[in-house]
Amino acid sequence: MTATAFEPLSYGHVPSPVEPLPHQLLAALGQHRMATTGQLHGLLRPGAARQAVSAPLNRLRQEGLVDFAVLPRSNRARAWYLTGEGVRMVRDFPALRGRPPYPITSATAASLKTPHTLTVVRSHLVFVADARRRGDEHGHLDWTPEMSHPLSDGERVIADAVMHYTLVGEGQRTKLRAFVEVDRSTMASERLASKLIEYARLWSYDPQPVGRQRRQPAAGGGAVWLRWYPVFPRVLFVLTGASRQVLENRISDLQAMVEQHPLVGALARQVPLGAAVLEDLELEGPSGEVWVPLGGGAPRSWTAL
Repeated sequence: MTATAFEPLSYGHVPSPVEPLPHQLLAALGQHRMATTGQLHGLLRPGAARQAVSAPLNRLRQEGLVDFAVLPRSNRARAWYLTGEGVRMVRDFPALRGRPPYPITSATAASLKTPHTLTVVRSHLVFVADARRRGDEHGHLDWTPEMSHPLSDGERVIADAVMHYTLVGEGQRTKLRAFVEVDRSTMASERLASKLIEYARLWSYDPQPVGRQRRQPAAGGGAVWLRWYPVFPRVLFVLTGASRQVLENRISDLQAMVEQHPLVGALARQVPLGAAVLEDLELEGPSGEVWVPLGGGAPRSWTAL
């Protein structure tokens, strides 16, 4: 039989697999709840003029899908968020299925959320920029804020964000995950350090059927976190909002919790734990030697904790 050249099927126009920018803007706001024009520019179009992002945002506002709050003391910078109609539109986006909708109902409500929400996005941006520079894989949807996980007795631990990041090397791809806690120095240092106890409880939480004798806490085959992760994510604390001395003291308190709490100490022997100052991440990148291992040791990259 004579071989014939393969002729590809033709169905006329084939839509691009790349989402258009307005769709990406809606998805980014659905994922992050809120972001400034500059942050959206950095997430989605860092090499383009600022107008490339601000123009479609204004069109989406005219269509009633997004709105903004003006940030105080910012030369009228805008923090964008989805309207109720925008929330209804994005809830069926494949990337956002299952995300709780938490709509922001007014500019006043937005202003109450801006400090923490925008600092979390600011923390995400340093990883996005570093991934681009290094050739790794980490985009605007690889960072999921406000992720909740169950603990015993009906309690829950809520991470400021869960990060998915893929290191790309020669012929190798390494998938990393992290729980990220963003601290603006607005809570007591002891309360911040107690967050480590919550993660240690999640790591060891192994629900038992009613009537069965409870095993000793251990991250074994029945650990609840295995529903979502093949390996327990590392825990990263990003600190800002105070003097260098205050931030160093808060990191020391995190290290003291590792030393003094037996379950947290057990977690630290199995899971990488680290803390860094946000301004250092912006200056040197998260792959710089700016992370303090909470279990002790010299500063290093977050991937080497």
